[in-house]
Amino acid sequence: MSSLLKTIVRDFRWVHLSLGIMGNFTFLVGSILFLPSFSEWQTTGVVLFIVGSALMFVGALGEFVLKAIPSLSEDDGAA
Repeated sequence: MSSLLKTIVRDFRWVHLSLGIMGNFTFLVGSILFLPSFSEWQTTGVVLFIVGSALMFVGALGEFVLKAIPSLSEDDGAA
């Protein structure tokens, strides 16, 4: 795995968490826009629903890669 990708996955774990939280929030707002009182906003709700799902997926994928490849979690001795 390239050094840059390894650094991004391991050292920027907060990015995975942030993407997941933003995805959850976007998904929630998109879901609210499906309520009958917001019927004119349903198309926006669909877009937010899809974007939120994608963000949650990317956040979860980063965490999965970190756990599935143990060498990414270990410090490689660089100071």
